[in-house]
Amino acid sequence: LLAAADVGDAFFEAALRQVEQAGYIARGGQMIDASIVPAPTSRLKQSERKAFENNEEPEIWSEAKVRQHDRDARWTKKNGKSYFGYKLHTNVDHRYKFVRKIKITSAEQGDSTHFDDVLSHNTNKEVIADRGYAKEERETELKTRGLTPRIQRKAKRNKALSECQKRRNHSIAKKRARVEHPFAALEEMGGWFIRVIGEKRAHFAIYLKVAIYNLRRLCFMKRQYPDFIG
Repeated sequence: LLAAADVGDAFFEAALRQVEQAGYIARGGQMIDASIVPAPTSRLKQSERKAFENNEEPEIWSEAKVRQHDRDARWTKKNGKSYFGYKLHTNVDHRYKFVRKIKITSAEQGDSTHFDDVLSHNTNKEVIADRGYAKEERETELKTRGLTPRIQRKAKRNKALSECQKRRNHSIAKKRARVEHPFAALEEMGGWFIRVIGEKRAHFAIYLKVAIYNLRRLCFMKRQYPDFIG
């Protein structure tokens, strides 16, 4: 019922309000990254998979069998390994490591596609991301908006990175390593795998999980820094 009511984002926003009311506003720059969230799979023939990719239902399937397959999730490959599910695009503040904004898509959509969707406010102008987000037009746009792009350079065909670019990438990598901490914490909360079928239920499950991460992080910060006033 909660998934059908589409209130996952409301849970997330309510948790984030508690974070900000405690004085933990977004500081230190915003780190943009994405992670695959696997969903339950079922064995499909090539023709069946193609039908689902075209938003069609195999004629020989019963209604019960159709309900057992996630028609919203998609297949993708990462480092040579196939995954079926969704993708979580995130904005994490560098100083406190709270997740400030998210976007959930099917897994096949590129990390870079939803860069603008997760841009948020931060007291620091830096926008930190890996080479998967590298685009000259993107850096120009960020500068136009008064932001400072800290996006790793990507080697071009027949043109390797210069030593200066490698040093810059290394410097950015050290800084953006903090974005992996929330992902690791989320994975420890029962793993990334979601045990629901369908976009609405998946979205609710992911929004709720990220909201819980933020609340757990807030409890940790309050224990560590009881006199913090923002």
